[in-house]
Amino acid sequence: MSSLLVQSRSTGTDGGSGREVRCAMLGLELRAAPAEGQEGNIGVAVGYAAVFERFSVELWGFREKIRAGAFAAVLEDDVRALVNHDSNLVIGRRKAGTLRLQEDALGLRCEIDLPDTTVGRDTKEQIRRGDIDGMSFSFVTDKEEWDWSDEDNPVRTIVAVAELYDVGPVTFPAYTDTSVAMRAIEGRSREREGVIAAVCPRAVYEMRLRIAGAF
Repeated sequence: MSSLLVQSRSTGTDGGSGREVRCAMLGLELRAAPAEGQEGNIGVAVGYAAVFERFSVELWGFREKIRAGAFAAVLEDDVRALVNHDSNLVIGRRKAGTLRLQEDALGLRCEIDLPDTTVGRDTKEQIRRGDIDGMSFSFVTDKEEWDWSDEDNPVRTIVAVAELYDVGPVTFPAYTDTSVAMRAIEGRSREREGVIAAVCPRAVYEMRLRIAGAF
């Protein structure tokens, strides 16, 4: 058996949510507020929270990419724009029209009308100075695929997103939560053990060691 492609649905066993966080380091830019626009808009932050079809850095033994169209079902959801995923630092909301989301050829594009508030002014200045230059999003996976053609370097593809909680600028863009995906990779490995054990018990032992990080 040279490869195994597995499709699954996130079960949300981590506190019942299955929530994950990812980021994109494409840079943020500031644009002037429209001459005629919402009162209190001091500028527009524009960037990408996610990029399609690009491999992530290695995430605890696997790599990941997001398929184009993965956000199609959630673009009209009432998503918030938060700084550092902090619900106390709201800088936009899709329902209010101060956050606009769009999928294009590159990824998930976000436009945020920064408010004339302390957090809005601080965020504008931090982006202008380059102190903050990445965006992030938190989500729950609806559909994913696992490619095991290279058993030492499995690939997870996020095919569809079930829930998009928030997007926004972050101070430390990083893959901060991979626990949901790690549970999936461990589950897929257990499924493979049932097939491999009958042929080569040693292979099962080595697979467990790889997941545990022994080699």
